[in-house]
Amino acid sequence: MAFTRATGKHRRPSKTRRAAGGAAGIAGLATVGVVGSIATPAFAASGGGQNNAPVQHDAKVSEVVGGPISETLDQQAYEQALQAEQTKAETDAKEEAAKAKADAKRKADEAKRKAAAEKAEKAREAKERAAREAKRAKLNAYVMPVEGSYVSTGYKQGGGMWSSGSHTGIDFHAGMNTPVQSVAAGEVVEAGNGGAYGNNVVIKHKDGTYTQYGHLNSISVSVGQQVKSGQQIGLSGSTGNSSGPHLHFEARTSPEYGSDIDPVAYLREHGVKV
Repeated sequence: MAFTRATGKHRRPSKTRRAAGGAAGIAGLATVGVVGSIATPAFAASGGGQNNAPVQHDAKVSEVVGGPISETLDQQAYEQALQAEQTKAETDAKEEAAKAKADAKRKADEAKRKAAAEKAEKAREAKERAAREAKRAKLNAYVMPVEGSYVSTGYKQGGGMWSSGSHTGIDFHAGMNTPVQSVAAGEVVEAGNGGAYGNNVVIKHKDGTYTQYGHLNSISVSVGQQVKSGQQIGLSGSTGNSSGPHLHFEARTSPEYGSDIDPVAYLREHGVKV
């Protein structure tokens, strides 16, 4: 920003202006006795001012009027104006730099906050998606009908205990009143006395297959009820044609006796380690 005044750019005054300023300055000096002091020798020489002889001016008066004093004052004013202009320019530059720095910091903070919010949102969505997938996987997962048990009698094992001459399912080791759970989600299609099976439950699963749970001591579900994978459906026992507490388990293609399939292969196909 340039220092200006009414006549345009600031610049040192011309010699004519300095001369005029000097003349005005000498007039001012006269009021405080400067001119009187300078004129005193001439006045004394003329007899105390009694005649009209012209007064001779000392050469130094012109220097005072048009020269060094006026010139020095102008130079000082000029330098002060330049200094003020420079100071203002420096101040403005500092203010602009500070403003630019503050704006940059604000933008950086906003970008950082936005990035953090987006990251948190993505993490939340990923967590919710994982939870949904885990829930869906759990709903569709297959489990053992008796947790931590093992097969005590195999599929199609022969013997006089079975009317068909062979075992139509598998037996899982289980003491009296051990919790029995559905191997997968489905709908209860039978719950009650099943003759030689004693108290039994038959469940239809989403893939169209059926599972049967026999010789139960008690039943905790009813026909038409929807059950989840791993949901307890009763307690093991020795009802019906049984020689002791255990769980008789069958996999079937229909709810009827005689539609049995290999239960071990069935469970393994669905990811259950038997």
